[in-house]
Amino acid sequence: MTTLYDGFDIESFEAGKGLWHARIRRADFSPVAIDGVLFPAMEVGFAWPDRDAAIADAKHHIDRFRRRAR
Repeated sequence: MTTLYDGFDIESFEAGKGLWHARIRRADFSPVAIDGVLFPAMEVGFAWPDRDAAIADAKHHIDRFRRRAR
């Protein structure tokens, strides 16, 4: 399942039974730069118990990226 949030695609996926993760990509497919290092996509978070928790964690990371970029 892919969710669009603030210019990013969040793809949640089940990495194991009941272990949900999220992958973040910019919606325009340009890389995400963190401290000068470019990443085409990032997997974030821990093994969340459900899809919604993985997506919420990914949104938190996106919000944090935005605050650091200002």
